[in-house]
Amino acid sequence: MTAVLPAPAPIATTSPAPALPATAGAELQVPLVTGERVRYANLDLAASAPALRAVAEHVTELLPYSASVHRGAGYASRVCTAVLEQARGTIAGFLGARADDVVVFTRNTTDALNLLAGCVPGGVLTLDVEHHANLLPWRRGRHRVLPAGPTLADTLADLEAALAAEPTALVAVTGASNVTGEALPLARIAELAHAAGARLLVDAAQLAPHRRIDLATGIDYLALSGHKLYAPFGTGVLVGRRDWLDAGEPYLAGGGATRRVRTGVDPGAGETDTVEFEPLEVQWAAAPERHEGGTPNVVGAAALAAACRALDPVLDDALPAHERTLLDRLVDALDEIPGVDRLRIWPDCPDRVGVVSFVVDPYPAGLVAAYLSAEHGIGVRDGRFCAHPLVDRLTTEPEGAVRASLGVGTTVEDVDRLAAALTDLVTRGPGWTYAVLDGRWTPTPDPRGAVNPLLPDSAAPCANGTLAQ
Repeated sequence: MTAVLPAPAPIATTSPAPALPATAGAELQVPLVTGERVRYANLDLAASAPALRAVAEHVTELLPYSASVHRGAGYASRVCTAVLEQARGTIAGFLGARADDVVVFTRNTTDALNLLAGCVPGGVLTLDVEHHANLLPWRRGRHRVLPAGPTLADTLADLEAALAAEPTALVAVTGASNVTGEALPLARIAELAHAAGARLLVDAAQLAPHRRIDLATGIDYLALSGHKLYAPFGTGVLVGRRDWLDAGEPYLAGGGATRRVRTGVDPGAGETDTVEFEPLEVQWAAAPERHEGGTPNVVGAAALAAACRALDPVLDDALPAHERTLLDRLVDALDEIPGVDRLRIWPDCPDRVGVVSFVVDPYPAGLVAAYLSAEHGIGVRDGRFCAHPLVDRLTTEPEGAVRASLGVGTTVEDVDRLAAALTDLVTRGPGWTYAVLDGRWTPTPDPRGAVNPLLPDSAAPCANGTLAQ
């Protein structure tokens, strides 16, 4: 068929000096407690990134054709089927997948890792620096957690020894820490895992938005989230070798995951006969359909593919250079502010992405984040970042730390505004009063109110979650 939506252009491999793709909402204005409005400085990209404009435009183009996939004969269904399967190919190319690798669409990285956990035929080894998404799913089987050593070199030596000590099916590591931004040497870890007869899974949720990833360098499985890759439309992927995925228990049992379903009832049995019911006879599909039961998130898949196409030309040079400049500027500024202490895992880690976590003595992390938002229009993250074991090891602060994360849309002004705001905090203190309400630090009073600007003035949420008009 000839789809109305243009087929994705081949991913470019050369470009003289590509500009960074623009993000939607780059000029978003937010209110301050002082009554002013300022441009929002979004330094919380490690949690969720805004959509690229190219992604938002592609989704808008697709929405009129929204329909079922794979089994629909209608034109819109055929368009959506083509979009979904083309997205699979685009994402595979973006990640350097091998010809026989499988791309399974999931809800997010956590979903992808839980899916793979049901397919691993043996023990799993992780480090204790992982996000909970790469710690908790493996507990259903034999799971060993290796404490990180005082240096990266020590940690790699300990990993090699742990692999030699016990048979392991899978080594599961983060590509880059969501707490400190430190990037692991994946090629070296792949060598260690393969030498011990294990496979390597990379949680690439934090690495993929910043660096080129090539599965062919030794990564057997990779998981990532669209909402961190500038495609916040509710999808993620698990990409990797087929055999475990074809043999594993289907992750979502339902329509689309089967080839044939039959009951054991004898259709010729008479009314007086005793009918014996038998278990359903199911012939499961191969991956990826085996794990994609139900109607897929076509819009999310299309958005993720669009983000891959937009980011691909800048991942090797322009984006890393942009982030390196901003990261160096931010680190230098933080190190000059009295009372600010940056968190690091290893002193000898040579690479890091645009993620920095820190504590500000004597202020609780939640108060710092509330102050930055309410008085300066800066969005950061605070707490333990779903990486409790790591944060508990790096700081004794009861509320954890503050995290600033950089990306495509970050500017020098954003970094300088954060540095200036922190300097004001440690020299003069907050300019407003704050208290803990419902477990979160909040300006008191908060003249900004609790209005949702996306709801009409006449719409108010009710206790049961519906809207009162």
